[in-house]
Amino acid sequence: MKIKLLHTAYTMLVFATLTLVLPISTMAYGSIKWYNYNEGMVMRKIENKKVFLHFYADWCSYCKKMAKVTFRNPSVVSYLNENFIAIRVDFDKESEIASRYGVRVLPSTWFLSEIGERIGNIPGYIPPKILLLRLKEMGSELVQQPIK
Repeated sequence: MKIKLLHTAYTMLVFATLTLVLPISTMAYGSIKWYNYNEGMVMRKIENKKVFLHFYADWCSYCKKMAKVTFRNPSVVSYLNENFIAIRVDFDKESEIASRYGVRVLPSTWFLSEIGERIGNIPGYIPPKILLLRLKEMGSELVQQPIK
């Protein structure tokens, strides 16, 4: 009983801390609530949501196009914010994380389950309509099986 109480208190403390610290970093890009990798993985546990993991680089023209077109689409923004924890990873600055996911093409988008298992990925540029369809598909309760 004490362990459950301590775990709940710890979770609430982490959530409160992130709530105070994250608004600046999470809203820095459009109106999608972006998190860095470590923050996003903590939020995934707290909110019990699937993860939308997006790898990009400043020099990548299709990454810029996704940022300007796809990630500004109101339907994409709304669905992503409501159903996923959105994480952005800079391929150049966080190469260890990119390597962990085998990222070789940019942009690269991964979908992770609520427990952090890989359940899908899409390499390259994704137009808004296609991304919205994939978000709904990956957000479905039917998609639970990890990629092997």
